Formats: sequence, structure tokens, C-alpha cells
Amino acid sequence: MWRSCHRLRDGGRRLLNRPVGGPSASKSPGPTIPSPARAYAPPTERKRFYQNVSITQGEGGFEINLDHRKLKTPQAKLFTVPSEALAIAVATEWDSQQDTIKYYTMHLTTLCNTSLDNPTQRNKDQLIRAAVKFLDTDTICYRVEEPETLVELQRNEWDPIIEWAEKRYGVEINSSTSIMGPSIPAKTREVLVSHLASYNTWALQGIEFVAAQLKSIVLTLGLIDLRLTVEQAVLLSRLEEEYQIQKWGNIEWAHDYELQELRARTAAGTLFIHLCSESSTVKHKLLKE
Repeated sequence: MWRSCHRLRDGGRRLLNRPVGGPSASKSPGPTIPSPARAYAPPTERKRFYQNVSITQGEGGFEINLDHRKLKTPQAKLFTVPSEALAIAVATEWDSQQDTIKYYTMHLTTLCNTSLDNPTQRNKDQLIRAAVKFLDTDTICYRVEEPETLVELQRNEWDPIIEWAEKRYGVEINSSTSIMGPSIPAKTREVLVSHLASYNTWALQGIEFVAAQLKSIVLTLGLIDLRLTVEQAVLLSRLEEEYQIQKWGNIEWAHDYELQELRARTAAGTLFIHLCSESSTVKHKLLKE
């Protein structure tokens, strides 16, 4: 299944030295979805002001300590997370910063701040509806009518994921070449709403975040269920873009930077979902091993 995707990516790299330009391939008819408003736009950088990072368990969960100061959210709430594993991951983000703190690389911290402060004041039902709404504009449900090579590529790479999701959840997910988008049965929405209701609000924040990166709830579900790796999901979400890069070329450093950034955000969001869905404490015996 992945051969054509990897050929596409490798072919694109070989063509990067070609002049950029020329007519573009037909665009997918799907509308451009505005990403959900990010809860915070953290400051870009600042000088590191702490030496050591540690975690402690308090009454409300696990806390992050920067030297002897407890980490706070942008709304000045105590930064407390529900699981030890998530606390360790966040502490690792802070500890890995060098002389300069690069906040834009700390995706787990940002997601925790969003969950703690809830600046948009959304409840669990609203988070679920926001995630399911991605079905209306899901990347892999919008298809082109030409050129035939791209039509075939979309069919070969996206159809198996749709078929997996339909079988996994017992639903019907259609694709379409119409600007109006695919017709999604009401039952499909109901089933996915019921499935997402099994997640807590923290995990739902992560699900919406990943769906916004990939522009696809179907690919997001594939990631959560371990049907896809992060690299596969990102490549599938960029299928048309990678096709056009192969055809017309691109600036190598810009393409690689964008790709790595998308992978980093998607990986962090997926990790966040899993860490928010697991037990609250880590078995220290496993850590020692």
C-alpha cells in the first residue's frame, strides 16, 4: 500500500532541482477548512531561567517544578496533569530546552495549557461535535477528477483507509469530487459521537488538535488505533501536495521544514491522546528496566 506513497516522496526529492513553476495539478474540490483556534500563541523564545526540572504528585495530579518554582498556565493556574507519564513527557520538553526556551516546539505543554485553562470554554459535547465536524471536510474524502494519475493515487492510497474505518466502526464513509463534499450518513456521525464519548476531555483536546493538523478525522482515528504511523498519516494528508511537488519541484529546505513540523505536531498530539487515556501512574520497575 505504501509503495506509491514512498515513490511519490522520493520522486519529489529528485525533482527539487527543477525550476519551480508550470501549471498545477487539479486541486481537490474540498474547501479550505480554517483550523480550530489554537488556545494559545505562546511567545516564540526566551532565555532559559531554570537549571533543573522535576515532577511531584499533588492533590490534583502531577506537577512540574522548574527548580523550586511550580509551573503555571497562562491563566496563572497550577500546571497539573492527570497522569505521571504525561508529566514526565512535559518535563522532558522543558528539560530538553537549551540556553533558549523555544515555546513553539513544546506542543505537549501547549496542549496541557489548553486543557487546564479551557480558554474557549467548551464542554465535552462541544469538543466531540468539533471533532466529528471534520467529516464534512475530511481530506481523504475529497477527490479530484483529473489528472488520471492523481485520481489513481488517491484511490490506491486513501480508499484502503476509508474501508478500514468503515469496517472498524461499522459505518459508511463516502468520498466525492463535488465541491459540496461527500454525503455522510447521520448514523455514521452518531456512531463516531458515541465512540469519541469514551474519551475524557483532555484526550478530546488532543484528538481535535491532530485532526486539525491532518485535516482529517479518519486519519486521526487511524493513528489512535495504531492502524497508521505518524509518518504514514502525514504523508497521506499531503498526498496531493506531494504529487505536485514531484511534478513541478519545490524548494527543498522549505518542504523539509514544513514536513518535519507537521510530523512533530502530529506526533505530539497523538502521544498526548494516549497519555491522557492511560492509567495515572507509571510502574517504576519498568522505568528502571
